[in-house]
Amino acid sequence: MSNPQTTHTALQKWVDEIVELCQPSSIHWVDGSEKENADLCQLLVDGGTYTRLNPEKRPNSFLCRSNPKDVARVEDRTFICSEKEEDAGPTNNWADPKEMREKLKGFYKGCMKGRTMYVIPFCMGPLDSPFAKIGIELSDSAYVVTNMRIMAKIGADVLKRLEDEAAGTVNFGRDGHGTFVPCLHSVGMPLAEGQEDVAWPCNDEKYIVHFPETQEIQSFGSGYGGNALLGKKCLALRIASTIARKNGWMAEHMLILGLENPEGEKKYVSAAFPSACGKTNLAMLVPPASYSGWKVTCVGDDIAWLWPHEDGTLHAINPETGFFGVAPGTSYETNPNAMDSMLENAIFTNVALTDDGDVWWEGMTKEAPAHLIDWKGNDWTPDCGELSSHPNSRFTAPAGQCPVIDENWTNPDGVSISAFLFGGRRASTMPLVFEAKDWNHGTFLGSVMGSEVTAAAAGATGHVRRDPMAMLPFIGYHAGDYLKHWIEMGKKVEKKPGIFHSNWFRKSEDGAWLWPGFGDNMRVLEWILAKMAGKVEGEETFVGSIPKWGELNVDGLDFSKEDWDKLMELKPEEWAAELATQEEFLNKIGDKLPAEVKEQRQALIDRING
Repeated sequence: MSNPQTTHTALQKWVDEIVELCQPSSIHWVDGSEKENADLCQLLVDGGTYTRLNPEKRPNSFLCRSNPKDVARVEDRTFICSEKEEDAGPTNNWADPKEMREKLKGFYKGCMKGRTMYVIPFCMGPLDSPFAKIGIELSDSAYVVTNMRIMAKIGADVLKRLEDEAAGTVNFGRDGHGTFVPCLHSVGMPLAEGQEDVAWPCNDEKYIVHFPETQEIQSFGSGYGGNALLGKKCLALRIASTIARKNGWMAEHMLILGLENPEGEKKYVSAAFPSACGKTNLAMLVPPASYSGWKVTCVGDDIAWLWPHEDGTLHAINPETGFFGVAPGTSYETNPNAMDSMLENAIFTNVALTDDGDVWWEGMTKEAPAHLIDWKGNDWTPDCGELSSHPNSRFTAPAGQCPVIDENWTNPDGVSISAFLFGGRRASTMPLVFEAKDWNHGTFLGSVMGSEVTAAAAGATGHVRRDPMAMLPFIGYHAGDYLKHWIEMGKKVEKKPGIFHSNWFRKSEDGAWLWPGFGDNMRVLEWILAKMAGKVEGEETFVGSIPKWGELNVDGLDFSKEDWDKLMELKPEEWAAELATQEEFLNKIGDKLPAEVKEQRQALIDRING
């Protein structure tokens, strides 16, 4: 390129190489400004990708419909291309990095013809944090730019920081000082001269590829979500998890919430749940009316980066600046704070359009509107037999708009974590809440946590899908080494968080929920903090410490001792089945399963049989 756009020579060289390979018709260096964002959104409206929503109902907000072939993460096309196959482990797809680079080079050759290549400098984590990660995403999608602007800090400030680091004029001690994570993305649909574009360009061939040793990400063919917004799952979890393991910290698929009691004492909890288990709802929980004076605040709803702090505790930051949440089921009843977060400056993908220019999705209101335009752009009525919104439809909203965003949510020093909470959707077996006996026992619980497959997902209903720490699709290396890293981290933290397991989804024999959930989960969080502070004793069982009747506040609930006993019941025959399916999963991890996890499992067997 004749006119260098940056003083960072390695960045300029890489951009020049990709321009030569992908052959875009123009290049735009993203500055992150309001004007640029407005121009790009208008460009997307003009091209039919965005529909501007009613500015009186939803100011500066847009609806987008993707190609029906491009609606979710594609885990079967997601690869960890480590130098050695054994480093990817049995839970990841592996391909030889040299062969994969050559294959992708064939796809990338000329793939941006007729399109603009956007150079997106972005930062995951507060810019001044030593744990911040600077990436550069090269993408031929304006949709990506406008969504990345919500999900990360992007633009001129990030580029200047990177240039200043390389020049030696600033040093915040950032790991990767002066360098960046190269992220290449293309929708894979070049335009010939005079060829008309489509509203959602994509390619039937899709690859989302990670090179852990060189910390590179390459994505081809998809414009959707985590396949295209490469700062999110690709960098903040898959690549970050490999960096974290090497440098003694943790990159986890966890929400972070703050809990402040009426006396002004504040503690932070981090929680990991698989999908469809109420993660975002818990992150922004509204306490029941009887909890007057309590405050719940949100640091983040999806990702936590944690490290051993000099104060002896684990500290955490949320590396994101936005929410990329599943829309269906989100409502003013289930999550009013999420609803308020998306009142303006939001992007909605694959939801329905109302006749007055707003959005709607299943579960948003009790009554569906009489008429909608559905996510495929067709007329929709409640009796048509189709869903108005795709089950994985999304809202992208700035975290700073959340009414309960925590005052420390962008603090580079993070927040001190008092407890971890694991959990899943289980109709039986698992009690409402219990505490692990110690860190290693908690790591074991996390390693075998799982959720029952519902009728909407592939697989037998009721079958438990194991998902260690809710990280199964996001561990950037061998799952056995990941569990070993958890064990090792426990040795580095003087004041360890307590580890707890919850289950909001237990049912009675006639299929009724035994626990009200949502805001009433506050009662469980209160017990967790009381247990950590030594204010309640709990009752020791073979799984861990459960609340005694009377320790967990059920005031205001129609809840008897008999109800409580059903909710907390531990049936040895159910646990025999639980142990069998645990073993099936742990055997997949193979020789790298840590001895400590095996020991914890054997200790559980001995306690059940004892």
